[in-house]
Amino acid sequence: MHRSSIYLAAGFAAAVLGSCSTMNSVTSLFERNDPFLWLEEVEGERALAWVREQNARTLPQLENDPRFAQLHTDALAIANSRDRLALGAVRDGFLYNFWQDETHVRGVWRRSPLTAYAAGRPQWETLLDIDALAAAESANWVYKGVDCLEGTTRCMVSLSDGGKDATTWREFDTATRQFVQGGFTLPEAKSGLTWIDVDTLIVGTDWGPGTLTESGYPFVLKRWSRGTPLESAIEVMRGEATDVGVYAAELEDTDGTRLAAAVRYRTYFEGENYRLDGVTPQRINLPARATIQGLHKGQLIFTLQEAWRGLPQGALAAYPLDDTAAEAPRAHLLFAPGQRQSIEEVTFTRDAILVAATENVRGRILRLAYDGRAWIESQIDLPANGAVKFAGSSPTQSHAFAVFEDFLTPQTLYALDERATRARAISSLPAQFDASPYVSEQYEAVSRDGTRVPYFVVRPRERPLDGQNPTLLYAYGGFQVSETPIYSGYIGRMWLQNGGTYVLANIRGGGEFGPAWHQAGLKTNRQVVFDDFYAVEQDLIARGITSPRRLGIMGGSNGGLLMGVMLNQHPEMVNAAVVQVPLLDMMRYDQLLAGASWVDEYGSPAVPEERRYLRTMSPYQNLRARDDFPTPFVLTSTKDDRVHPGHARKYVARMQELGMPVLYYENTDGGHAAAANLNEGARRRALEYTYLMQRLMD
Repeated sequence: MHRSSIYLAAGFAAAVLGSCSTMNSVTSLFERNDPFLWLEEVEGERALAWVREQNARTLPQLENDPRFAQLHTDALAIANSRDRLALGAVRDGFLYNFWQDETHVRGVWRRSPLTAYAAGRPQWETLLDIDALAAAESANWVYKGVDCLEGTTRCMVSLSDGGKDATTWREFDTATRQFVQGGFTLPEAKSGLTWIDVDTLIVGTDWGPGTLTESGYPFVLKRWSRGTPLESAIEVMRGEATDVGVYAAELEDTDGTRLAAAVRYRTYFEGENYRLDGVTPQRINLPARATIQGLHKGQLIFTLQEAWRGLPQGALAAYPLDDTAAEAPRAHLLFAPGQRQSIEEVTFTRDAILVAATENVRGRILRLAYDGRAWIESQIDLPANGAVKFAGSSPTQSHAFAVFEDFLTPQTLYALDERATRARAISSLPAQFDASPYVSEQYEAVSRDGTRVPYFVVRPRERPLDGQNPTLLYAYGGFQVSETPIYSGYIGRMWLQNGGTYVLANIRGGGEFGPAWHQAGLKTNRQVVFDDFYAVEQDLIARGITSPRRLGIMGGSNGGLLMGVMLNQHPEMVNAAVVQVPLLDMMRYDQLLAGASWVDEYGSPAVPEERRYLRTMSPYQNLRARDDFPTPFVLTSTKDDRVHPGHARKYVARMQELGMPVLYYENTDGGHAAAANLNEGARRRALEYTYLMQRLMD
């Protein structure tokens, strides 16, 4: 979408604006008489027959391409390679990890003694084999995570049928490596839970009619005691059906002290925090847009998405845990990011608070330690110009781990030694492709309102900038999610080595420069997100990196909405678009699955001003046949219970009604990730890159 000249873009914008009055009347009629509502019936016989028909039409066009077989082979090799870092969680002297490979397609949950792991010689003990479990129970289990009680052998394991967000929770004993006979079991639902003690859980789940929010999440928390039926659990607190959800959590301090807490999300980004250690829930004094990160030496540690009590937006701050109910808690600043900085992660060891931060989308780790009188800030020495993320820590132990990577450098695992003051490389992955011919560069585009928008380009160093480079542009632009440099064997082997150029755009809506960068694109201001993306497209063309004939775009979920909007606003800029598990009907998104929880991001169709904007933006309602509209590839999953597959289905059906060419593939498993296992994920990537080669390289 960033490929045409400024003059062409301006002309097209004028054409779009000039057609709005006509389009609105058509759109309004289409809303009232949507002929494709039947495709929202996820498992409906007619809808699934349509899905099978679309798959049968699309798959031969891609799988019969002579390049598909090699791409699929490469994708399988990458997906099932054992050359991956085993990352996980630190707990009770072990590093816990979930691992998948060609033998364990569904995966195994395992652990290694922490000392062996830190020495680079992990000694793995399998705790739970998901492949064996699925076979024994004739179930389509997908591992979704665990919640373990520190200092015990008890964990709650979350298992999903086919990758859905709704899961079943079952109690597991790491000592016996067995599910606990007669132990805690939660039936399938979008549940949340936390341990109080070995015999007690706080649970939020579907308790029956009237106990789920409009978004489909629990808003009633109950205390469940061992040996009693779930129905007898005692209510602890409740929100309202209009909330997004209410969830319990456990905070642990450096001395092992645990605090049960809960957060009531009134909207996706605004919430109320509560202590659950008293007779009744006690409100924690924090602003609506704040996130509790944890406890450290008797201090409550939190980040601020809004300014509060003299503390700036985006800051990391603290106050004594005793002040949670105080009218004026003794809050103090720990770290305030600058205008082009952000806080990405916060984690804890016994000795310090560790902050993964970015500066102009380049990662670093800060260490904050309290010496009894003051907080001391230092920076841990790591490579520059890449991304850093944490890979395991515990507030009761000194061990911590982190990973560094960039577009051309494979992941390296570091132990943060000497009370997390020094980084020591434990292991580095072997290269999955030859990076020597390529260069990674960072540029800035200027958006319509003058905002500087950074983006990364990974390209062949010797390739001339003649506008003929097949280029894939990826972005997300929502929910304060930051897109940082990553090393991807898929991108390297399946795209770069086949002659492609890869671009990652850091557009507004994301979190690359903190909460303000995200909040700039909320609700009726969302056009700035699309303007940023368009500016990057234009800049790529102005620099000669690519041209509209050679530019393709890709995005999933919220990024799928981005793709749909850009195809409507600037189809002349691209020749390919991969639209993954997208939101596309923005007039009904709040009525489909978890959609109601996102009105804080997009606006509500029930609010007149916001509805008017959504009507002009919604990809589904604003589709119209154009000669310069490229053939997109739309993908979704039947079992996606987060973004309804009806978005993608209806969009494709509408395109076909308008006589517009489109490719469509719906995986009947996989959840929101559109792949239930590594092999299906490899197939999806092979399909996507085959499509991109057909559109951009042929």
